[in-house]
Amino acid sequence: MKKFSPNQKMVAIAVAAVCCVLSAASAIAQFAPPGPPQPPGPTQPPGPVQTPAPLPANLQGFGGALVGLSRDLIDAFNQGRIEFTNVETPASGLGPIFNGRSCAECHSSPAIGGGSNTRVTRFGRNVDGVFDAMESQGGSLLQRFAINPALQEVIPHEANVIAQRLSTPLFGLGLIEAIPDGAIVQNMLVPKPDGVRGKAAEITDVVSGQKRVGRFGLKAQQATLLAFSADAYANEMGITNRFFPKENAPNGNESLLARFKRTIDPEDEIDPATGKSDIDMAADFMRFLAPPTRVAATPQSAVGESLFGQAGCTACHTPVLRTGPNPIAALDRKAVNLFSDLLLHDMGSLNDGIALAGAGTHEMKTPPLWGLRARGPYLHDGRATSLDAAIRAHDGEGAAARDRYIGMTPQLKRNLQDFLNTL
Repeated sequence: MKKFSPNQKMVAIAVAAVCCVLSAASAIAQFAPPGPPQPPGPTQPPGPVQTPAPLPANLQGFGGALVGLSRDLIDAFNQGRIEFTNVETPASGLGPIFNGRSCAECHSSPAIGGGSNTRVTRFGRNVDGVFDAMESQGGSLLQRFAINPALQEVIPHEANVIAQRLSTPLFGLGLIEAIPDGAIVQNMLVPKPDGVRGKAAEITDVVSGQKRVGRFGLKAQQATLLAFSADAYANEMGITNRFFPKENAPNGNESLLARFKRTIDPEDEIDPATGKSDIDMAADFMRFLAPPTRVAATPQSAVGESLFGQAGCTACHTPVLRTGPNPIAALDRKAVNLFSDLLLHDMGSLNDGIALAGAGTHEMKTPPLWGLRARGPYLHDGRATSLDAAIRAHDGEGAAARDRYIGMTPQLKRNLQDFLNTL
């Protein structure tokens, strides 16, 4: 992960204040240029995970536990945090191909559980509008590291869709998990202006086997935090588990995998003493991780919040959803100030070209905007470094809101930025 000096951190925070993750609701298509794809990068992973420096005053509170947890649940949160930061090794199941050695390697800014500038690569092939994830060749996720150079994955020459994705923050995910499927669907059915529709992601939850509304991931491809955790362990760290028991073969080469495979699948097993495996503990950490709090409003930011609604941004960035009845008091019927409808939207040219689970190539989930002031760069691949660039990239169902922003005076644009800086 890229390191910043204190001054650079303050600059990054200032950029976050004026960066509209309205646009992070989606991603820009990246189609492979003519000629061979670029190499995926080094075989060796980055250095040890570093403990983040003390947070500036306006970022205090990021990374803490939900308020109102029982002592047992606080213990579960703390144990989960230890697992989240644990650095895996080949002996513990890491690899043979992977993107990181711990959850915190990609989720530690501005605190453990946040996002980072770390990017992963998706690829595939689109022929006559039909997307092929190229699973037989290791797609659609490229693992950029390997325990041996012979295992190094590459983007197949046949791939004509390549997308980069930033690691996203995980704050408040337990509250998002606790929002009933019906509440997301009900909000979807409320008429929206400007041709905004939105679609609930219909997926099969790998944990329960039931049809659910997806809500985690840029394509809303997972519905529960345990599934989200299990997916990340298997596909980002190469650690098989009870929900994803099959190891990823480098570029689909099973014989090559067999040459270097030394552990028995599944590698992450339930500890009889605790009744949990590593994926359960990581899910506990995410479930009990507090959401970002808002900073105090100013007269300028209050005007900006009104403009946010007038521009039509709230058609997708729903300010508040609510959790349902829950046996955990901290999650029971709570307001979730996430600024997202958790729906998939057709974003036109602002997409990543990847079809995944219930999402098509032009569809992306509206990302929550809470914690926006701690983020940057923006858009799915980090290409946008300013509010203006991010909003102007909107297309499809976001085009009308984009056009209203373009028509604002410079002062009104600053007011909108001031509002975003309170999130």
